[in-house]
Amino acid sequence: MKLDQAMQERRSIRGFTDKPVDRALLEEIIALANRAPSSMNTQPWHLHVLTGEPLDRVREGNSTRMMQGVPPVREISDHAAYAGPHRDRQVGIAKQLFAAMGIAREDKDRRQDWVMRGFRQFDAPVSVVVTFDRALADDTIAHFDLGAVTYGLVLAAWAQGLGAVINGQGIMQSPVVREHAQIPEDEVIMTCVALGWPNETFAANDVVSTRREIGEVARFVGFK
Repeated sequence: MKLDQAMQERRSIRGFTDKPVDRALLEEIIALANRAPSSMNTQPWHLHVLTGEPLDRVREGNSTRMMQGVPPVREISDHAAYAGPHRDRQVGIAKQLFAAMGIAREDKDRRQDWVMRGFRQFDAPVSVVVTFDRALADDTIAHFDLGAVTYGLVLAAWAQGLGAVINGQGIMQSPVVREHAQIPEDEVIMTCVALGWPNETFAANDVVSTRREIGEVARFVGFK
């Protein structure tokens, strides 16, 4: 698959089959993502690839704590509630997904189930926990670098027929993730990526999020 095709066609996949993902394929994908650029070639990222029982324990711990009302515990500064155009876009994609899944606004049970799917990492067979060196904890450039490697990961996965979704919900109970993924104390948990073979019958997988027009995104200065 050509790069422009992968970038144009990639979608966030939230429904997976239970087919395992071969380790060799995962290593191939990670090798490509590892070519991402980083500030001064610092390469601050680490990828912890979970499947099977460890991932099941993460799912159970995340879900139980959230259902018990335990406040989220993240290791990076979290944003406040979105407002303005950012909130509008957040609501917009939620409406697209709920419409695709046939979840009515008043259907509280199904809406709650949808939220919990995120804490279960969408029942994907693989979760990649993305961390960075704690020595750079206050370095926002390192955060930028992790964005690059994570985007590379989902593009490389898509090019191989796999689906993925970058999933901040999956690490909102970071102590659970740290324990069962055995993440070293000198690393900070940033996010995770749910990954696997897409379920072709899962309606939300067909949702294509909208994008702003180029005129809203970019300014061109000095061009004739």
